[in-house]
Amino acid sequence: MSDRKPSPISPIPRAIPREPIRPAFLGGLFYKDSVCAWIFIAPALIGFTVFYLVPCIRAVHISLTDWNLLRLPKFVGFQNYIRLWADQRFWNAMRVTVLYVLYNIPIQTVIGLLLASLLDRIGRSVLLRSIILTPYLIANVIAAILWFWMLDPLLGFINALLHSVGFQSIPFFSDQRLALPTIAAVNIWRHMGFVALLFYTGMQGIPRSLYEAARIEGAGPWQSFWNITLPLLRPTLVFVLVTSIIGSFQIFDSIAVTTLGGPVDSTRSIVWYIYESSFENYKMGYASAMSCVLFLCLTVVTIAQMRILRSGQSELG
Repeated sequence: MSDRKPSPISPIPRAIPREPIRPAFLGGLFYKDSVCAWIFIAPALIGFTVFYLVPCIRAVHISLTDWNLLRLPKFVGFQNYIRLWADQRFWNAMRVTVLYVLYNIPIQTVIGLLLASLLDRIGRSVLLRSIILTPYLIANVIAAILWFWMLDPLLGFINALLHSVGFQSIPFFSDQRLALPTIAAVNIWRHMGFVALLFYTGMQGIPRSLYEAARIEGAGPWQSFWNITLPLLRPTLVFVLVTSIIGSFQIFDSIAVTTLGGPVDSTRSIVWYIYESSFENYKMGYASAMSCVLFLCLTVVTIAQMRILRSGQSELG
């Protein structure tokens, strides 16, 4: 008899269930783990495609044609873009737009920062924030009309006050030198509360322990602002600057209800010139070419801002 012991019977291995192999196309786009996400994304995606992407592609196609809305478009290649290079009114419109941005953005940003700092330090009531935000709730057209009436040189409330203290009437909207700064001032008044609220929201995310440590070290309010608040507000500052500059380049409604591009083209912004070329002069191809150039300019400006301000970095990281 052999001394060998019988080997234990090894259990029969069970088949390990495997996950179904997903097709490589679109990374398993239509499986249930992503269906919910696509349901929520779909409305915004459809809206973006229908109202932004398709019109943008259509505008690029129209910019290569000569079309006056009354006949079929005639393909002309890059003739509209070549014509832009020699159009002095186009360059004047770009100059006016850039000048408006320089009037608007620095003052609006500084006032917004100051208001946000005051809200953060001395007043956190909902009522005070509501009062500061009220001008933003007024439509651009309504705000422009109100200020157009109040600054009227004959019947305006502001000029009546100037008369009462011995000054002469000032033609704010009809003076070639004052028209563009006046429009910028109206838009600063309307948007400064919203900018302040954005900065105030960003300030709420800064740890209060940093201010306590700075106070212990002997730092004053201005030192804390420059060394703590401003650096840690960089993500909010990037958002405010990018959106404000894009909106300022697209200034239209305030000009449409006040100066109509005058006097002497002093407020003829690029968007107003595009409107005139397309719906008054019926040059849709030329207007579309200007729109494409404006889009490229805004893209370059936005990328430059995000690179310079290091939008992807945070001092808290």
